[in-house]
Order: sequence, then structure tokens, then C-alpha cells
Amino acid sequence: MLLYRIVLALPTEAALAVIRYAKIHGIKHRPWLARLLERRPTKVAAIALANKIARMAWAMMAKGESYREPVALAR
Repeated sequence: MLLYRIVLALPTEAALAVIRYAKIHGIKHRPWLARLLERRPTKVAAIALANKIARMAWAMMAKGESYREPVALAR
């Protein structure tokens, strides 16, 4: 049960870290997140971002692919 809780908490913690980093360093490279933070409180945005991270991870595992950075974010 503890491992299950830890696995569920990881995307949320990652999302909070992304939001913290974005607030410090700017969110110009993350327009989806910027629009979300304008409309919603930080913790609600973190849950939405965690959901997005989890869906991306599931899709990569299901398809056996590695992460490909979106073209808009490529530097």
C-alpha cells in the first residue's frame, strides 16, 4: 500500500517542482502551463500537470518509445 501511495505521489511532486521552477525562471517555454496558472490556483494546476505527466509516461510505456521533446520547446 505504501509503494502504491509513493507511485501516485511522484507525478504530483514532479508537477509542483516544474511549477516552482517555471515561476522562478519564467514560463515562456511552457505556454500550456502559463495559461493554466492564469486560470487556476497553483495546486489545481499541479494536479492537471501531474495528470498530463502520467498520461505521457503511460503512453511511452505502452508504445515502448522514449521521450521526444516537443518542437516548440526544443532549444
